[in-house]
Amino acid sequence: MAAMQRRTQSRSRSTAETRIELSIDLDGSGESKINTGIGFFDHMLTLFSRHGLFDLTLEAEGDLEVDFHHTVEDTGIVLGEAMREALGDKKGIRRYGLCYLPMDESLARVVVDLSNRPHLEFRAPEGVADAPNFPFTLVEEFCRALASNLRANIHVELLYGRDGHHVAEAIFKALARALRQACEDDPRVTGIPSTKEAL
Repeated sequence: MAAMQRRTQSRSRSTAETRIELSIDLDGSGESKINTGIGFFDHMLTLFSRHGLFDLTLEAEGDLEVDFHHTVEDTGIVLGEAMREALGDKKGIRRYGLCYLPMDESLARVVVDLSNRPHLEFRAPEGVADAPNFPFTLVEEFCRALASNLRANIHVELLYGRDGHHVAEAIFKALARALRQACEDDPRVTGIPSTKEAL
């Protein structure tokens, strides 16, 4: 079987609130160069790149004097668009991905279907702690923007956890590994993995 063509894409987005330049290689080795102006978010995206084995370059400027929301959401939008376009017609992919991921006292589960039907199901216990300088609500906003623009069905569940840093890290790593699995080439799949013959 011939080797798959490398799946890469570059995208940009410029609004009154943010300016984002992003490139991704779905078949990379987890190398990244990331600068959003939000240190904790840079850390999470670096983990996303490393554990997804996605090569990711990202430069973002946002209205951080307002808050982090616009930068985080718009990064999810651009990342989702780039990943969707890099996947092309989705021939030969596994389509589904699942990861349970522990981070010390925290445990997250992420399940992905690259279905072309956007949906985010995000479940977490009440009162989840924020990471220092990064509200937990922004983790959900990032996942929602990613799911909507990747046009994927993504289920995220924080099963338990106390430390805000660990909770966010478990979710980002689990998301990366589930997406990595879903994007991977499956040598047993012929064509598009759907009875509709389209995704």
